[in-house]
Amino acid sequence: MKSLTLTLLMLTTCILTVSKCETGNAEIIRELQSTVAALGRQLIMQQLFVEERIRSEGSSGLKQIRLQTGGSRPYHSTTFVGNSLANIHDHINYDRTLGMGETIAVLNGVEFRTRHNDYKLKMPCRRKQTLHCTEDIPFPKVPRKVISKESVSDQIAEMKEYFRAWKEQDSSIRRYSNFFKPVLCYLEGAWMKSSASLQESFASDRHFLDATSWFDLHQKARFSAASGRKDNLENFAYLPVTIAHLTGINGTIPEFAQWNYRILCHPLSQDVPFNRFRTVDDLHSRMAFKAGIDQQTLSRRARFQLNPEDSDHWGEGRFYDYGFLDSLMEQIPGKDNYRANLTDDLFGDVALRYEDDEDGSPRVLNAGFYHRWFKVTQKGADGRKLMHRGYSDQNVFMAMTSQPDVVGLNITNCARRGRDCVTVQQKWTYAIPLEIVYMTPLSRWNPYDLTFKGLAYTDEGMSVKEGNRNGQKTVDKAFNGTNNALYYQTPVEMFARKQRGDTADTGRYGVGVLDKNGVVRTVDASGFRVKLNIADVGEIRQRWPIMPASVEGSTIMKEIDALKDMVMDQQRYINMYRESPLALATGTTMAPVTADQTLETSLSTSAVISQHSHTLVLDADSIQRMKDGAKIAVRTSTDNGHFHELKVFYNSSIGRFQMFKCDLQNHCWDGHDSHLWPSDG
Repeated sequence: MKSLTLTLLMLTTCILTVSKCETGNAEIIRELQSTVAALGRQLIMQQLFVEERIRSEGSSGLKQIRLQTGGSRPYHSTTFVGNSLANIHDHINYDRTLGMGETIAVLNGVEFRTRHNDYKLKMPCRRKQTLHCTEDIPFPKVPRKVISKESVSDQIAEMKEYFRAWKEQDSSIRRYSNFFKPVLCYLEGAWMKSSASLQESFASDRHFLDATSWFDLHQKARFSAASGRKDNLENFAYLPVTIAHLTGINGTIPEFAQWNYRILCHPLSQDVPFNRFRTVDDLHSRMAFKAGIDQQTLSRRARFQLNPEDSDHWGEGRFYDYGFLDSLMEQIPGKDNYRANLTDDLFGDVALRYEDDEDGSPRVLNAGFYHRWFKVTQKGADGRKLMHRGYSDQNVFMAMTSQPDVVGLNITNCARRGRDCVTVQQKWTYAIPLEIVYMTPLSRWNPYDLTFKGLAYTDEGMSVKEGNRNGQKTVDKAFNGTNNALYYQTPVEMFARKQRGDTADTGRYGVGVLDKNGVVRTVDASGFRVKLNIADVGEIRQRWPIMPASVEGSTIMKEIDALKDMVMDQQRYINMYRESPLALATGTTMAPVTADQTLETSLSTSAVISQHSHTLVLDADSIQRMKDGAKIAVRTSTDNGHFHELKVFYNSSIGRFQMFKCDLQNHCWDGHDSHLWPSDG
């Protein structure tokens, strides 16, 4: 310790009197520079080790929410589900706020804890590339059939019919799809340059990062962890920091990177029917609340899977890769916003879109939008051209960016050992889907023509409560118009009785608001709900959480889920048992499920490529559907550096499966005929 202190004193003297530095002191400087550089590199590698460890133990997704309950069994305590999934709740008195509490999440190996989120229905800017520029998502219009009615009671009756059509997904009742618009909300994370001051990367009407600087935020996170106390307003977050680069003489000056996240939404370009969702059986949550699967589906604890295919039918199998969710996430830009136009052409190997053009020609991938599947022009060592971002993370979506404040990394490739070297820098951000939220006409419908006075904190917005107005149904106490935090404009007759909610919910039922003529109107809040309860129609879910769980990427969870399927669905998986389950022993009849079937194409006949064939696997569900007359899309194995997208049907006249489309053409370009044969492999 004394020698280190002496060395530092000598170093300080040398720095202050550079011209008088002796040779020995200069040597000490070089040694200290070397030591600092080595320690810096070790810290960088230590961060990489931590991230790689997290990546290997799971996938990107939700990991945990704050502990709420305990009990006699481990599953009684909170996971990523407690009284609600991810602490989602209602702030119906706000115009565009979606309640969501604190969470611990993982994005591409980075684990972090958020503040209380309560994010707003905002999207990236459409015309600007400015970092973190956002704009409001436009609300859908009110149906003309509603606003054309002369009386408010007639408008209410007509509006209920639109909600009935939406609930039953029946356009013969009313053509509802133009007025109930799905929005995909997502969690995005990135390593940012920590030299910038602490700033919010997304808006909330209720919460913010309560710190004066990044260091202050880190200290508050450390104190909270050490003391076990939380910030009552839940405005603290744990956002890690790391050394991104070492610069300067001998690499002795560290450049830090600060992790930050945001939650935004994107208005989808197509409808998402309700039958595209299926409840994920989070059995630990059902056991904790003694809830059947139907009861779980109707609760705030429900988590949903989006059908891998944009289809009314749900299949089962391990053969999905690029799916419906990919097509939706690819509409969402990274931090370059919707004007992003970036190509991932690392060392000349251009990333291509998963799907080719209709004529079969490849399309360059716009890497500035979120994606996980892509193709490359040069096949890898495993013979494949189809790739997935990340090593084993099934959930992460990635997007390139050119923003200067995002930290980038360099890679150097040499055509020959140490010669003809090229260095490339890329910057990436990461995302997972959170939920699909449906906008409804209630956001705009204002049948009493109440005056909206904008943001609550402006002078005009504050006039809503001026004179101690509190929303009572009297002229002197009713709100004088509405603002974005007192967004009451829906007639109370639209909603059924008050629903059971959550302690974090805000909003009242049946408040008084003065119209433009000074008449008190009794109205309900028009903001977003987990579930709407429309009078004479019933409950309709407005928020459909589809967020993945990080643990689902672990080997242990995959094993548990496999066992859960076998136990909970014995008839389907009876052939997987080593011994007959007890139900069979007591005389219950269970028919074994049809096994999956592997087929093989004929040999190729094209002279431009060596002779080969491909295999494809049909799961039991697809086999049965084809025998009932359906035509199924399936991808072949990758052989000879390529694969095919086939449309397959069952030819009952010959008792064999055949293809009728190959890569959207009538015939495969390399000469496979239409016949598919049982594989020997």
